[in-house]
Amino acid sequence: MERRLTLHDVAREAGVSAKTVSRVLNGDGPVAAATRERVLAVVERVGFRPNLLARSIRTGGPDATVGLVLPDLANPFFGALAGGVEEAARARGLTVLLGCSGGDAAREAEVVSAFLARRTAALLVVPAAGGEASAQARAAGVPLVFVDRPGPDADCVVSSNRAGAREGVAHLLGLGHRRVAFLGDLPAGLYTRRERLAGYREALREAGAAPDGELVADARTAAEAERAVLRLLALPDPPTALFASNVNAATGAVLALGRAGRRDVALLAFDDLPLAEVLDPPLSAVAQDPAGLGAAAARLALARLDGDATPPRTETVPTRLVLRGAGPAARP
Repeated sequence: MERRLTLHDVAREAGVSAKTVSRVLNGDGPVAAATRERVLAVVERVGFRPNLLARSIRTGGPDATVGLVLPDLANPFFGALAGGVEEAARARGLTVLLGCSGGDAAREAEVVSAFLARRTAALLVVPAAGGEASAQARAAGVPLVFVDRPGPDADCVVSSNRAGAREGVAHLLGLGHRRVAFLGDLPAGLYTRRERLAGYREALREAGAAPDGELVADARTAAEAERAVLRLLALPDPPTALFASNVNAATGAVLALGRAGRRDVALLAFDDLPLAEVLDPPLSAVAQDPAGLGAAAARLALARLDGDATPPRTETVPTRLVLRGAGPAARP
């Protein structure tokens, strides 16, 4: 990470004292108009951003902020993640600023730029494709942590997506199922999609179950998932179990099985559904810990603010298999 510019750097460029630069930026003392203009011109030219965390520590004020960029503010998963960040940040007297990228790299860059312009002390980003956030944070000398998905040249905190998917599918295989379908949006560039599909395939391979591309269904929305399940069930040799790799896929699968009156097909989801335990039959799931992801990411950022200069590292937050009855075992 490049060194953050200081008041002394600006003072040297402007030919004034650090105290004068501080007066200009904080508006807390008399400064000649020409001097003020010269200092502000240097600040603009070198892209200086005062360290609000250091100022907060010196003054006891609540000005320091952490920027959190999420792809979807309506998704309960990211709401819980934000809650984990906020709790850890608040314990250190920091305020969390929240922005939405919509999963778009260009919009993400705009949000990050806006946070840096507000002189945020650190950035936590659920990244879209591309490394714009990493480049922007590095240029500004601001600590950056990627959350839920890794990004280039920065700390990251992720769930055990592959291991969790492997454990869930292995449970279905352990019930005797050999025709287990994968339901979800197939990998394009998103890390979580790749990892969960890889875990599904690993479980099949370890159990000696023959993979069948016909049982891998691409579905990005609940409606697409519902249609995909109905297609799978209409196959000459249909699956006896479904592994839904995200909430949309699980929602569509529940609707399809319910409307078709199919209680003989096992279903297990990656990510827990609201009211999963009151479904009939109850829905088992590979549960993530979004609040734990957020808290771990905040702790990493705080460690960097405290002076940790070790190389970027990845922390993995484990998933857990919640068994409520994944549906019937396979018939002999």
